[in-house]
Amino acid sequence: MGLLMGLVISVAGCSESDRPLEPPVRFEGNIFGTFYQVTIMDPLTQGESLELEAGFKAELESVDQAMSTYRDDSELIAFNGAPLEEWQPLSNELIEVLAISQSVAEASHGAFDITVGDLVNLWSFGPGARPEEVPADDILAERLAQVGFDAVEVDTQNMQARRTRDVFVDLSGVAKGHATDRVAAYLNQQGIEHYLVNLGGDLIARGVRDEDEQTPWRIGIEVPEDGQQRAQHIIPLESMSVATSGDYRNYFEVDGQRFSHTIDPRTGRPVTHQLASVSVFHPSNAWADAWATALLVVGEQEAMQLAVQNNLKVLLLVRDGEQWRSIASPEFGNYFGETLVDELGIEQFSVAPLTATSPDDQPVTGE
Repeated sequence: MGLLMGLVISVAGCSESDRPLEPPVRFEGNIFGTFYQVTIMDPLTQGESLELEAGFKAELESVDQAMSTYRDDSELIAFNGAPLEEWQPLSNELIEVLAISQSVAEASHGAFDITVGDLVNLWSFGPGARPEEVPADDILAERLAQVGFDAVEVDTQNMQARRTRDVFVDLSGVAKGHATDRVAAYLNQQGIEHYLVNLGGDLIARGVRDEDEQTPWRIGIEVPEDGQQRAQHIIPLESMSVATSGDYRNYFEVDGQRFSHTIDPRTGRPVTHQLASVSVFHPSNAWADAWATALLVVGEQEAMQLAVQNNLKVLLLVRDGEQWRSIASPEFGNYFGETLVDELGIEQFSVAPLTATSPDDQPVTGE
């Protein structure tokens, strides 16, 4: 009798694991201080779904262990605390993200800079956050003097890196994108063909949302304003990722003046221009994430010039009084087609010679 009961329980357990799930299968949770959503349209059983969830959550945990500035035991914190001028052997993924960061930093002329961490903390936007107030000019100048992506050297051949000045490396502008890529790569390895990964607004899509009707995934580009979230544009996405950076969620105000969390590494101060949102479409979300941050720093005109120079698919949302102007780079139009651009009422950027501007020319006051 006992043997029969054990057999019944075993069969029942097996049948539950083999139970097919009705697509879409969605997974949701929290990581990196934000949310993740993974939507899969492939046919899955209950057992397969549990294995997939455990697998991509392990990928997220691995990125957090390597790159978090909020946990004392992360690889990045250890690197920040290592002796100056001494090469440190690092994991493959940390070297990869450092290399991407330095490449975008160089191409953007320092608008993207992973050594801006101390300035971020000074403005109350990092793990060292303190009461929200405007830093004193002398303290700001002291911190700014240390900042510069040249203070980090990366040796990809020998998988090592070092700091040459006492800078605090902060990968928050690229790590989330890398994590999005890692989840997608894991799903690819498991043979999943139709999915959408959303990690705190960084998205990557593969396949289609409806295989029978070949309906693509559709993503919303958010209106850059406080309050209820709503989409400014709906864009089809297939085998592509998108990362968006904006200045409209994380900020503080002092005496009616607004200070964005987006710090210009060249001035040490929050950005003050009218560019409110940058979306970069790229096969790699890590690259998209880093470029979206860099382009948000420099403002509308220079952002588009950099997009042209680096063949980037970019969509900008720019404040225009109480309204918004949407501007697309030439590569965006080439990829998504002129029909979609026209239907969405998006302006096409016309290429003009780049006029170099000094970040020192930007006004100091916020909006």
